[in-house]
Amino acid sequence: MNPGDINLQQLLEQAQLMQQQLISAQQELGDTEIQGTAGGGLVVATVSGSGELLELEISPSAIDPDDPEETAETIADLVLAAVRDAMRAAAELQAEKLGPLAQGLGGLGQAPGF
Repeated sequence: MNPGDINLQQLLEQAQLMQQQLISAQQELGDTEIQGTAGGGLVVATVSGSGELLELEISPSAIDPDDPEETAETIADLVLAAVRDAMRAAAELQAEKLGPLAQGLGGLGQAPGF
């Protein structure tokens, strides 16, 4: 074996390890539920760590039967805000879980320990 073979073998092993870590992190993200809220909890959006909207809860107290048009607009705004809040939190979790792996991908050609 020449030295190039050892480096290639190490590179392949690193890539396989990173692939396993990536799959594990993606699975963990998919299994994680994150909530976003708006209107002091009148609307709660639940998303997975991978960003899929799983559930949307609207409190009955958010509904004003005397003004259905205004209520509809308000609820629409609250839903958007709650979903955006949950998606922001999901994006932060993704960066936390996947960021180190993405940085590692850029360093595959580097010597171990760098």
